[in-house]
Amino acid sequence: MPRALWLLIIGMTVNVTGNSFLWPLNTIYIHNSLGKSLSVAGIVLMLNSGASVIGNLVGGSMFDKLGGYKSILIGIGITLLALIGLTFWHQWPEYIFFLTIVGLGTGVIFPSMYAMAGSVWEEGGRKAFNALYVAQNLGVAVGSALGGIVADYSFQLIFLANTILYVLFLLIAVFGYRNISVSNLRKSSKMKEKATTKKVPNLQALSILCVGYLLCWVAYVQWSTTVASYTQEIHISLSQYSLLWTINGALIVLGQPLLHGILKHFAKALKTQMLIGIVIFIISFLVAAKATAFSGFLAGMVILTIGEMFIWPAVPTVAFSLAPKGREGFYQGIVNSTATGGRMIGPLLGGILVDKFGMPMLFTVLITLFVVAIFTTVFYDRSLKSKKSVQAS
Repeated sequence: MPRALWLLIIGMTVNVTGNSFLWPLNTIYIHNSLGKSLSVAGIVLMLNSGASVIGNLVGGSMFDKLGGYKSILIGIGITLLALIGLTFWHQWPEYIFFLTIVGLGTGVIFPSMYAMAGSVWEEGGRKAFNALYVAQNLGVAVGSALGGIVADYSFQLIFLANTILYVLFLLIAVFGYRNISVSNLRKSSKMKEKATTKKVPNLQALSILCVGYLLCWVAYVQWSTTVASYTQEIHISLSQYSLLWTINGALIVLGQPLLHGILKHFAKALKTQMLIGIVIFIISFLVAAKATAFSGFLAGMVILTIGEMFIWPAVPTVAFSLAPKGREGFYQGIVNSTATGGRMIGPLLGGILVDKFGMPMLFTVLITLFVVAIFTTVFYDRSLKSKKSVQAS
């Protein structure tokens, strides 16, 4: 891998480690420490994710216009200011304001990092995106493990730890990303004209794919929201719950050699790879729906992790292949904003369903969403195949 990609991997790991001190525990903190209902917690997380959706779209466009270095620094600056505020003021309602600004800042960062990864190692294909995905989950494993231990001692230290790690991320970005050159920022007029001709059908295909991607994230995020709160009700400790996310991240990192061997068979069949992942997601939620003890949720998390290893790196890879030259950042912004949109809708939808109808109804709805996602994944590229057929004739 190129040196520039290694720098992006290190930065992503530090970034997500800091975030993972807090995000798996947000619902628990709002519900248990601040005394708000799951529906209210869902609204707060929806505001955080809504701001992140805006940040994703803005950050992707900024990458295309300003380059990755400036875009990432702007995102880090916004996030760091909000985290400093959250460290000192994390009661109600200040928590809402600062958490929303954190969402905006982190949203700016992610599409630029993914677009830079694809640009600095285009010949690597999915390997560049999978490398960042692994880095994210290494951060999840470390951050959530330490976060659960720290939270058992004091929630206030959670906010401080997040802030310190973002200062470290800022230093990595300032000294490491300045000289990373991205070749797609200056294109000839002929290439731009060619990109415009294929923009509409490719964007349509990505939009259809992202509908299913959104639904998968709506379901997935329940593990850090409604399921997290439910585990507390059945007396699973915070450290045990955080261990689930540690196992999630560790499996993703340690399972890469085995996964690499399996995914060789899907080199030209990303659609099949994604469909298998969705089916595995369904199995994981069926297991979680029957769980009444830590062992059941552990089994569900292991299965869930296998599913996400198939899906999450595949979607940005498809987006990068669909993106016209000079629009890589915008297309990655769409993918990241879709995932964030799922994290925005999921907590509110899940909170309402659990408050009104209970956990069994929640799992029924989530499995239905996965079935819909299967259909959108099957048909997302139909317009592209039709276009190729017309051109061939």
